[in-house]
Amino acid sequence: MIEVQNLTKTLSSGTRDVEILRGIDLSVRRGEVLAIEGPSGSGKSTLLGLLAGFDSPTKGSIKIDGEEITGLDEDQLALLRGRKLGFVFQSYNLLPTLTAEENVTLPMELRGDLPKPQERARELLCAVGLESRASHYPAQLSGGEQQRVALARAFACSPSLLLADEPTGNLDSSTGNLVLEMLLELNRSQGTTLVIVTHDPALSRLTDRIVRLRDGRIVGEYAPGSPSRGNENEV
Repeated sequence: MIEVQNLTKTLSSGTRDVEILRGIDLSVRRGEVLAIEGPSGSGKSTLLGLLAGFDSPTKGSIKIDGEEITGLDEDQLALLRGRKLGFVFQSYNLLPTLTAEENVTLPMELRGDLPKPQERARELLCAVGLESRASHYPAQLSGGEQQRVALARAFACSPSLLLADEPTGNLDSSTGNLVLEMLLELNRSQGTTLVIVTHDPALSRLTDRIVRLRDGRIVGEYAPGSPSRGNENEV
């Protein structure tokens, strides 16, 4: 599903260059649930953004379903995301001038070939327990409600790959559990590949594999509950 080779991201900071990612090699199988862990500044969110095509690497290769995405233009990347990729932002990224229902409907309307987008939007909002909030704007919703709208939006086009950046990080435990269950149900029912950046051990232990980053490098790959987890010299 995903093949990453020698992925490097360098940013200029004043008079020097800072390597955010350093030669990342990573494979993700179709239908796998992968957690990416690591301390703040380790490059987790940068890696996820590159996989989604929101930014370009300094060098290296990213293939999704065998298609090299690093050379695609913005229109081609938008088409790729509409066809097969959903993204859950830590900061929600809802459009403030659209209602909850309109935010969920938007990606289906942009894609243009999905039937009854408003009906599906209402079904998704009902699934996340927000059917009574469909006509509310983001400013009228709590943080947990906004995250659930963002999750419904990410599911709207039935993606084969869903990337999530700290999807439970800003939520209370009950809302976080609901979001977690929805993510895993998408994987179980539709075979959706999940790549999740998280600090939440409750989420990580339900995944198939954990990759740990530190200082822009992969320093460990573990099965959940593995006794070797935490030994960052083991890859």
